[in-house]
Amino acid sequence: MQRPGTNVSEIERLYRRHGAALLLFAVAMTGDRGRAQDAVHQVFLKLLEGGTRNQVADIKAYLFRCVRNAVLNETKIFQRSMSLEDDSAWFNPPERDYSAELNLRRELSILPVDQRETVVLHLWGELTFSQVAEILGISANTAASRYRYALAKLREAMRAKEDSRVRS
Repeated sequence: MQRPGTNVSEIERLYRRHGAALLLFAVAMTGDRGRAQDAVHQVFLKLLEGGTRNQVADIKAYLFRCVRNAVLNETKIFQRSMSLEDDSAWFNPPERDYSAELNLRRELSILPVDQRETVVLHLWGELTFSQVAEILGISANTAASRYRYALAKLREAMRAKEDSRVRS
């Protein structure tokens, strides 16, 4: 039930603006689109019920932190882990290279969780390293380092895949 004074149109605007990136982040964490949607919807339902967004300085970082917490709480409750689905929508480039996209998603899915979270938050969530650090409870330097390590691993893996295609 909606509390008096809840600004539904503002929450709808936040959902339209950040919902896709929040969902992508939750999918990266859970590997399951349904669980990810549940987490994102849970966050927005709490906002509609009168969440504390008015006391928040950075609403975007707050939403990502809430989604992360919702996913972690759900994972603790059910204590299950699923692999990332191959048909998850990571990005829609203008000229799609399905093979490269599939390779990138596979390589991203095998990164350590802390690095994968950092990449998704920074690239697809469009958050600064300071915002990523706040969400993950780490320093901005640690977030930047995790991002660099992840990109180096992804770059090397993609280069190896490309080299093996050229040799074939």
